[in-house]
Amino acid sequence: MAEEKYAKQILRQVPLFRDLTAEEMEELSLFAIGRSYRKKSVIFNEGGDKEAVYFIQTGLVKTYKTDENGHQHIVSFLKKGDMFPHTGLFNSNPYPATAEAIVPAVLIALPVRPFEQFLSSRPGVAIKIMSVLSEKINELQKKLQELTGQDVQNRGQMFLIKLAENYGKEVDGQIRISIPMTHQDFANTIGTTRETVSRLLNQLRKDGIIEISRAGFVIYDLEALKQWNEK
Repeated sequence: MAEEKYAKQILRQVPLFRDLTAEEMEELSLFAIGRSYRKKSVIFNEGGDKEAVYFIQTGLVKTYKTDENGHQHIVSFLKKGDMFPHTGLFNSNPYPATAEAIVPAVLIALPVRPFEQFLSSRPGVAIKIMSVLSEKINELQKKLQELTGQDVQNRGQMFLIKLAENYGKEVDGQIRISIPMTHQDFANTIGTTRETVSRLLNQLRKDGIIEISRAGFVIYDLEALKQWNEK
């Protein structure tokens, strides 16, 4: 009973379920499962059988695809309240990417089949959820358009700005992004080489705009970062 109550509290914080009534949330939480993952734990692998969709209560998760040469291509970074994978319902396709906990994470898993049955029997709920998913798709399309045609400096600059907006916390006028990320992770995200990312970040550091550590980034001046590539 305590686990069910805990799952319900978590699901209430998920934007996807923001329009559900108390009764609908009660039904949904009946088959929700709480799961904990250590840092660098794989939640599921690309190509694996799709068993559940996940919602983040605490922690950070990255999803990535692996090419034929074994190189990672990061698809997304996910935070509290995010659902993944977005293609998780009403098809038998395998997981489209690998998901890995960047830091210790607590997730809620909704097994796919019971979730689909719940939505099929509650068309009103399905419409509410599809409305929120439509907003998410539009947001992802906008991000894709922002990156299309940009050079590496623009992509790196935009990625740091998005990290600041979505994951940053302001402390004493600085923005701290507590996402442990290697230069290779950064490169995999914006589609370039580790050497190029190293040059980009070193220049930003020399310009007094950011500082980099194993724990993440500190942005000293977000406005300067936004205007940096306009020089």
